Amino acid sequence: MFQPLKGLRVIDLTQVLAGPYATYQLALLGAEVIKVENPDGGDWTRAGQSLPGHENQGLGASFLTQNANKRSIAIDLKQPAGLALLKQLVTSADIFVENYRPGTAAKLGLSFDNIKALNKKIIYCSMSAYGQDGPLSHRPAYDHVVQGMCGIMQSTGTAQTTPNKVGSPYIDYVTGLNGAFAMTNAVHQVRLTGEAVRIDVAMLDSAMLLMASMLTQSLSLGMEHHANGNAAFSRSPSSGAFATTSGTLMIAANNERQFASLCTGLDRTDILQDARWSTAQARSENADSLRDEIAARILGNTAAHWEAKLDKELVPAARVRGITEVLNEDHLQARGLMVGMAMEGSEVAAFVPTLGFKADGEVIAPVRAPVRLGADTDAVLGELGISASQISELKSAGTIK
Repeated sequence: MFQPLKGLRVIDLTQVLAGPYATYQLALLGAEVIKVENPDGGDWTRAGQSLPGHENQGLGASFLTQNANKRSIAIDLKQPAGLALLKQLVTSADIFVENYRPGTAAKLGLSFDNIKALNKKIIYCSMSAYGQDGPLSHRPAYDHVVQGMCGIMQSTGTAQTTPNKVGSPYIDYVTGLNGAFAMTNAVHQVRLTGEAVRIDVAMLDSAMLLMASMLTQSLSLGMEHHANGNAAFSRSPSSGAFATTSGTLMIAANNERQFASLCTGLDRTDILQDARWSTAQARSENADSLRDEIAARILGNTAAHWEAKLDKELVPAARVRGITEVLNEDHLQARGLMVGMAMEGSEVAAFVPTLGFKADGEVIAPVRAPVRLGADTDAVLGELGISASQISELKSAGTIK
């Protein structure tokens, strides 16, 4: 199996989406991820809608999404004994991840310097809304708040409907991927230098870099980006969204080959001979009339019809689908992007994401379903040499669960 991080131990203090998704990537890559949670409810997402048979068990669907392959221990870090347990764990770790608001970890005695003093080769990753420095670093945020901040809402939709939020909490997930990318690279850096590394991952940074081409255009060319509906980023009249008799069709025909193939697929090769559209320059000068011509032709049949026909001509095209519909596509099944995991006590499988790529043709999927809060507390503490009687005392004191 593709497990390049096997043998690494990750202490994960993150919760909700971005941080846990980052450590989920590490877990899928073979790292041992120990999720440290508060005994009083644990990760906030545990309280979400659950599978039938798992109601009130702290296994909400949002939690399931990014917490398979992890061990869960419940420790109250506000108690000195709990903090001491965590610090003992840190001495055996390779990576320490937190997503507190900047300054909070230091108040708990878990700053980079605190942790580095315990483990000189630690990778310390902080994940936050706006980063560890800068005038906004103190602010808390969630995905939709950062969507408003980063500019994507103002450039999504039409002039009449903007601002529009993107439907998925995609900034959380790209921040998670960014964090995982940073930490896996830091592993190699530590091996090269033998010194600790501090990683600073911010949601706003991650969100902005998703719009990298727009940022370059704004800063380098002084371009303003306004809401442009479903038009293609290329602004090509032969690309974007087209209405059909049933559904909407998205097309990308930007270069000469694609444009010629589009005309062939639409049975309108006469367009290629028309002086108004025979060259890229002419098409740019007569964009509206070309767009009208293509739109009228596409409106004569269904999106499914045109998708199949243009596929034969290798024109990038797809009819607009809903999430449930695309998940049922044979292609998604073949890619193995989601995998069903049997959950104890439920006849319904929990479908969770696999790694976002295949290795040697194989899907990298979790092998252990997400667990209840504190499911591994006894085992992990036992591995530290803490006796059963001490564990019992700690539970009685409410330090662990």
